[in-house]
Amino acid sequence: MLAGTCARGFEGVRELLGHNLATGVELGASLCVMRGEEVVVDLWGGTADAATGRPWTRDTVVNTYSLTKTATALCALLLVDRGLLDPDAPVADYWPEFAAAGKGPSGPDTVLVRHVLGHTSGMSGWDRAMAVDDLYDGPSAADLLARQEPWWTPGDGSGYHAMSFGTLVGELVRRITGRSLGEFLAAEVAGPLGADYWIGAPRELRDDPARVASMVAPPPSGFDYASFPADSILRRTLTNPAFSPALTTDDAFLAAELGGANGQGNARSVALLQSVVACGGTTRGRRFLAPETLDRIFEVQADGPDRVLGVPVRFGLGWGLPSPSMPGVRPGRVCWWTGFGGSVVSADADRGITVAYVMNRMGPGLIGAPRPNAYLDAVYESL
Repeated sequence: MLAGTCARGFEGVRELLGHNLATGVELGASLCVMRGEEVVVDLWGGTADAATGRPWTRDTVVNTYSLTKTATALCALLLVDRGLLDPDAPVADYWPEFAAAGKGPSGPDTVLVRHVLGHTSGMSGWDRAMAVDDLYDGPSAADLLARQEPWWTPGDGSGYHAMSFGTLVGELVRRITGRSLGEFLAAEVAGPLGADYWIGAPRELRDDPARVASMVAPPPSGFDYASFPADSILRRTLTNPAFSPALTTDDAFLAAELGGANGQGNARSVALLQSVVACGGTTRGRRFLAPETLDRIFEVQADGPDRVLGVPVRFGLGWGLPSPSMPGVRPGRVCWWTGFGGSVVSADADRGITVAYVMNRMGPGLIGAPRPNAYLDAVYESL
């Protein structure tokens, strides 16, 4: 049921994943640990599709929900490193239409690039009612955000940009490079590293349903979005739009480039991408980020109760930073993020450790889920 490789000393990680698969805590999952550039744990197992019993194989990929944001943030940091994107510049410097509604350089609510990357821009969602299909046209969804006013003063604390993060950063990438976010990721990061990770799955992946795992919706969390006022930031962000986990194997969804929520990959590919951070900006013989660019990730953009997530979160430039809300993430120069259902990646620049875990049996909640924290604990106990 459990396959792959595990270096001596990491037996506890293998035992935990094997136990969870055997007892039904997991349906299907993959877990990868890199120490520097060396892969010390590469495990997978279980069932990729509950309806057919199709097994989870070495090359199974799955929707990673908000874990996608770490790949999106990496694309933005590459542009920062190349001098093409300044985190302290107004977004409107690169996207003139974004200056509308007072968000430009001389406006009362100037939105800086770092506000977007740090979830403090006040642009955590759309004023207009949105369906998931509306996000498939990235430039049109971005134009709607460009026209509207921020929901709070930019820079004044965070409000998780659940879906808008991908739209905003994706539009910045498009304006600067002329390429879509998915095209840029494939050409500049995933392709050179040989990482099987996609924002906008290619035709050959979409034509091979045996490669894509189906998600199993989480049990009810008891959290009722309808109990919040319709105009609350939390409700407007997390329910506009909302989509069923069943949608994640739909061809149009797979083909779309939703930089906040629909990256497709496995633990191996997620870890390989984020090892760029853990390895000091250079991995597999290629330099991606200079040390000074890497340092910017760890500049705190917000540290306190998040308007959307409802728990204290410390945000750096594009990633979360160590916080009591995610106890498995170790202190230090460590950045991380999680995806709805429980997937997680942690890039530890102090210790050179990258941990990634993805799965298809979703758990309830958004931050602090027990499974990802247990896997992180097992990895660090092995060290």
